[in-house]
Amino acid sequence: MPAQFIYESAPFPSCHASTIVETAPGTFMAAWFGGTDEGAPDVAIWMARYEGSWSDVQKVAEEKGQPCWNPVLFKERASGEVQLYYKAGPSPERWSGYYRRSSDGGRSFADSYILPAGLLGPIKNKPVQLKDGTILSPTSVESYRTWSCWVERSTDRGRSWTRHGPIYHQENPYGVIQPTILTRGDGSLWMLMRSRGIGQVCRAESRDGGLTWSRAAAVESLPNPNAGIDAVTLADGRHLLVHNPTHRGRTPLILSMSSDEGATWKLVKTLEDAPGEYSYPAIIQAGDDAIHITYTWRRQRIKHHVYGLSELEG
Repeated sequence: MPAQFIYESAPFPSCHASTIVETAPGTFMAAWFGGTDEGAPDVAIWMARYEGSWSDVQKVAEEKGQPCWNPVLFKERASGEVQLYYKAGPSPERWSGYYRRSSDGGRSFADSYILPAGLLGPIKNKPVQLKDGTILSPTSVESYRTWSCWVERSTDRGRSWTRHGPIYHQENPYGVIQPTILTRGDGSLWMLMRSRGIGQVCRAESRDGGLTWSRAAAVESLPNPNAGIDAVTLADGRHLLVHNPTHRGRTPLILSMSSDEGATWKLVKTLEDAPGEYSYPAIIQAGDDAIHITYTWRRQRIKHHVYGLSELEG
């Protein structure tokens, strides 16, 4: 499938921070925030559905008088419930976490609820559900002069959560947010993180199902310009990472693969390399093994790429 924009026109001029989930075989839902500009009080959460083509966009969540931020979609494995998480509030330092649930594959959602203070839900990237059903929600906190990552952990399909962390860089405790979680063949977990003041993607490890984590350490082969990333562990155990491989600016945007449990990464696709901002990617593997990626295209639209695994070989 050629790359395409999820929409050509919409009732908002600016958009950012997309997320995508497969709601049924061959059916997808994407969401993002859109409004006058990031942080403006009219910014809401918008969505579209894919069933052979993308539907018209529609508003799926808002908080009157406050901007919304960073939606994240997740499908709970046992129940099939689609969960939409997002943030609302004046700024990342003062936002709160919200969620809505859908029992019909995202066609309709129940009321919006606010999470208890101290819980934010997945901050940018999708939760990971372990083999035993445990959900790990990658989250982070931005406060005055200090950023750090956390994991919110649920063993009851997302009805209650415990909070684990903080995960931060020992020499620079001011600079990691927006983690994404990978599962490894030995049962351990890796967290990859956006960084500020470090200049590289950072990594932490858990060997107890996400209960405790190592300190963050820079991955020297993966530059990061203080921009969002996302990653996924494929069914065959390999890992894919979508990122801006630079120390400054949000172009190019590339897809890298690791076939050795994250020890090394190889460029497999360049998604964008023209001037402009191409950022905040989301990546999933669908049931047919195809790779779906969405991202911000110049803050004007959301772009969608699909790759078969054979296209990533070589």
